[in-house]
Amino acid sequence: MKLLRQLLFLTVFVALSPSLFAQVTGVISDDSGDPLFGVTVMERGTSNGAITDFDGAFTLTPSSYPCTLVFSYVGYGTQEMTFESAGKTTLTMIPGIGLDEVVVTGTRGKPRTILDSPVPIDNINVNELKQSGKPIIERMLTFKVPSFNSQNQAISDATAHYDPADLRGLGPSRTLVLVNGKRKNQSAQVYLNRTPGKGEVGIDLKSIPTAAIERVEVLRDGASAQYGSDAIAGVINMVLKKNAQYSNLSARSGITSEGDGFFVGSSLNHATGLGTDGYANITLGYYQQDITNRAGSPGASDLPDDARQNEIDFVADNPDIGMHVGQPKLAKTDLFLNAGHPIGDKAELYTFHGYTTRVGQSFAYYRAPYWRRDVADSGFITRPEDFRGYQPTFETDIKDHLNAVGLNFELPEGIFGDASITYGSNSVNYRVNNSVNRDYLADTGTSPRSFNPGGYLLSNVIGNLDLSKGITEDLNLAVGAEYKVENFHAYEGDPLSYYKGGSDSFAGIKPDEAGHWDRNSVAGYAQLDFDVTDALLIGVAGRYEDFSDFGDNFSYKANARFKIGDDGAIRASYSTGFRAPTLHQRHLTNSQYIIVAGSSEPLLQGTLANNNAAVAALGVPGLFAETSQNIAAGLTYRFNNHLSASVDFYQINVDDRVLFSSQIGALDGELDGSDDVEQILIDNNVVAVQFFINAGDTKTTGADIVLNYNSHTGFRGTLAANFNTTEIDAINTPAALKDGGYNIFDRQEQGLIINSRPQSKIILGLGYDIRNWNFNLNNTLFGPVTVTAPSGGFDASGVEQANGEDQELSSQLITDLSIGYSLAEQLNVYAMVNNLLDAYPDETLASTNTAQAGSRFVYSSEVQQQGQLGMNFVIGFNYNF
Repeated sequence: MKLLRQLLFLTVFVALSPSLFAQVTGVISDDSGDPLFGVTVMERGTSNGAITDFDGAFTLTPSSYPCTLVFSYVGYGTQEMTFESAGKTTLTMIPGIGLDEVVVTGTRGKPRTILDSPVPIDNINVNELKQSGKPIIERMLTFKVPSFNSQNQAISDATAHYDPADLRGLGPSRTLVLVNGKRKNQSAQVYLNRTPGKGEVGIDLKSIPTAAIERVEVLRDGASAQYGSDAIAGVINMVLKKNAQYSNLSARSGITSEGDGFFVGSSLNHATGLGTDGYANITLGYYQQDITNRAGSPGASDLPDDARQNEIDFVADNPDIGMHVGQPKLAKTDLFLNAGHPIGDKAELYTFHGYTTRVGQSFAYYRAPYWRRDVADSGFITRPEDFRGYQPTFETDIKDHLNAVGLNFELPEGIFGDASITYGSNSVNYRVNNSVNRDYLADTGTSPRSFNPGGYLLSNVIGNLDLSKGITEDLNLAVGAEYKVENFHAYEGDPLSYYKGGSDSFAGIKPDEAGHWDRNSVAGYAQLDFDVTDALLIGVAGRYEDFSDFGDNFSYKANARFKIGDDGAIRASYSTGFRAPTLHQRHLTNSQYIIVAGSSEPLLQGTLANNNAAVAALGVPGLFAETSQNIAAGLTYRFNNHLSASVDFYQINVDDRVLFSSQIGALDGELDGSDDVEQILIDNNVVAVQFFINAGDTKTTGADIVLNYNSHTGFRGTLAANFNTTEIDAINTPAALKDGGYNIFDRQEQGLIINSRPQSKIILGLGYDIRNWNFNLNNTLFGPVTVTAPSGGFDASGVEQANGEDQELSSQLITDLSIGYSLAEQLNVYAMVNNLLDAYPDETLASTNTAQAGSRFVYSSEVQQQGQLGMNFVIGFNYNF
């Protein structure tokens, strides 16, 4: 038996010895001699790599010898070591500027540093985002990335619970969001109200907890040739934590200087080993916020000439007409898991999962008693002489799922692969409380006060196979394929929510508006990168994609980078791109109450699906893909280990942009069926109708400027800016509507594209660490935006309107100050004052003649820069264990 055991041991040893002796091992430390956890170790020319553990140790099996290993870590200069054979090493990392950080976004082949990349990429550590003092990820990015914008929208139904976000002012639909390099599903909600991104579908960024994120990579360039639809403005990749050095418990709380908007949040992030060499990172999170209210006070000016005594008394007691204008009430819980485990020496099984549930409450317009005399006279809620109106609430139940499983592997001949399946879904269910169905009340003398108007769900399943190979040390090829299935559901509301005009504030989804639609797409891509010399890199990429519902697209890209010594680079790219119309935009049909310019009272407006027979009769074609042309050029340079700078210029042309049309109503103010359009309105029981159409051609030009300074002795600073303008080159109106004199996209709607986001944003961030203290002062200067006035004519209620005057809202400077103190090595407490100068947007002038609902809004409900919270205070702690 002893001899048998020895023979067995010898057999196993011989079988394993090639891989054991082929390994390079080592220990990495900082300039103080302390081990560095999380250093990236890559074999140059491949995607083969490793990460140092808590002791700074790593083990890597190169694909062949000799080999060059590249060592990179945030805040330190990249270093290289060449190995002729297996062995052990030690290395001390030297502080440096962030151009040497390795990024994975923007290339399907081998990872590159920011300096080596032919396209501009921001690599933002989560700690930098947290220093902004903002409670959620989209707000953090708004105050960190100059070309990124997102603001809460008050009184906008479900849009108030999603917050449209975009890069370079191109709309939420044209920014691709990835999680760990995998496509994140879109939200179930279309933004239908007059807000930035109207008519578009974005990503529910609130569903990604900050505590689960290690870093965010922002690719500021078109990337459809690599990633497919939506990557016109750029790509945001949320990289999740893996082997966190510590478990982290954090909590924070805050309130505005007005005493409202109280919030509290907490999170737990824990990393643990999985099996022999695997990892599992788990995040639990909870966040809750209360409403804010910045309503105006119209007072007696809002009363009609024939005001009743109860109406006069109501206004005297409520000069704000009972309005709530501000952020919604919200409660959110998160559960995220990111895990992986090696399979032998040549493969790793990985998986990540996210589940977020969020409930929210916002408010519709207060139904003043003189708006709802029919309800008053019915005596249903109170006696007519006591009636004081009512304010419906709009409540949401949002659920978001993200699940992925995949295998990273190495094949013979130095081929590296990634096979994965990703499932994502987002659902929203609505509830309207404190309302009535006025038609049902008129017909029966009673009405429910609460309604379930239905909801929506969007899901997708995506299969990916990506392969890359270093054909030579200087030539890298990447190819891949993707298959995707998408599903969109519209769920019917309860019958009384859609009875005739439906529940007051938000009509339910009718049986003929409910349904299930799906489509599939198949894609293939190839990317070739050639390091012609040590200085010159040339890359090309192409992607073909075929959709079952509208057709196919081929996008391509060419880029180049020329290094200026070891510290600088010139880069340029040209690409085409596309965006597939979403299933929502193709099939959505609904009715809702909205404010129309010139009318202080909400009116029932309808949205007809693009494939509706009535829409087709107006000459509106079926939706097809938008296309784009992106050209960019830039320069980046590291002056020394402390200071770096970059500047990038771009132009993005988008053709056949999908637009959500203006409200099409009676031209003469009388809805009498005098033409085909009016008859459609009558048939659908609405005063105005809107639809989706490929009709816009736009051109966006701009520049990004970034300067980074880090003394490595405590002081650091960043100056970043974006300057951006969008022009509308054409609005292509179908002949039937054009000949009838209808304007399918009026100047107010155009203003949401060209004027609703700041055309400049400049961010100056300063930080200083001394002993146990850290200080951060961030200044964000939002450029002007414009409230675009309507062009007159008749409103949807039949009242002729005068032309309004556009109003430019002046630039706004937001100053945020934070102070932190480490009570112990593992415990940090902090306090922040956000918007230290208590800046608010300019008040909207009545001369704009916009839909301000009789001065119920002090600030524009449609466009603004920084939101309307005013000064607010935050305290919190971080505990590592």
